Amino acid sequence: MKSLHVTIDSNSGFCFGVVYAIQMAEDILKEQGYLYCLGDIVHNDEEVERLQQLGLRIINHEQFRNLRNESVLIRAHGEPPETYQTALQNNLTLVDASCPVVLKLQNRIKTSFDKEEQIFIYGKHGHAEVMGLLGQTHNKAVVFENMDELLRYELPQKITLYSQTTKSTDSFYKIKETLETKGYEINANDTICRQVSNRDKELRNFASKFDKVVFVSGTKSSNGKVLYQVCKSTNPDTFFVSKVDELQEEWFKDGDRVGICGATSTPMWLMEEVRSRLLSYELAL
Repeated sequence: MKSLHVTIDSNSGFCFGVVYAIQMAEDILKEQGYLYCLGDIVHNDEEVERLQQLGLRIINHEQFRNLRNESVLIRAHGEPPETYQTALQNNLTLVDASCPVVLKLQNRIKTSFDKEEQIFIYGKHGHAEVMGLLGQTHNKAVVFENMDELLRYELPQKITLYSQTTKSTDSFYKIKETLETKGYEINANDTICRQVSNRDKELRNFASKFDKVVFVSGTKSSNGKVLYQVCKSTNPDTFFVSKVDELQEEWFKDGDRVGICGATSTPMWLMEEVRSRLLSYELAL
């Protein structure tokens, strides 16, 4: 009998923005035993469940508007201005864990909006970060997910282009180039987080070294969807799982070299659980 040879990607795991938010939450939970959080603190159900067991209380915006005299964590994705206004009205103390990269992007979009520029945001409709960005423009900016969607609009001659921080850098610049070839004047603002964009090259290198790759990510993670495709395009034998129980032993054969990697919203402890499960397999020759 032989087992699998399993390696976890040392570059995978939480980005600094998520680490910061979770550390803040854990510190307050230790002090007072509970803490409200506006939306999922991270797009990973397993990590959210772990924190809920420690006392984290996830609320939506409607529940937030009805809350009084409490502390509420603002997650790394950031929030629109009206969230802060509601907090003042309801005597809520905001524990602001907004990612610095996201806050910088919000400020840049607000500056462009104040200059009355025509703002288009490459991002996912309804995503928490995107909602915060839209709020800087009183919801007047245009959000689009791909080139086909963008071209359905009657576009102005001058376009100020921004991006959600976790989108693909290559896709962003392809959009810019396509618009320029069509004669539009583009003020392109590359606001993609480099900790995310640099993962593309790192993951391609990692995925190429193994017979099989297990990509671990929450199903809600936009970053996870992008990085999974990066792995899949490099190594077709890449499998997506959001939790350990989704692993299937028949994916692997005896002696396989297996790499484990994940999104910037994937906790290292979850990838370690995946490794433990894989190492527990006893595969016949």
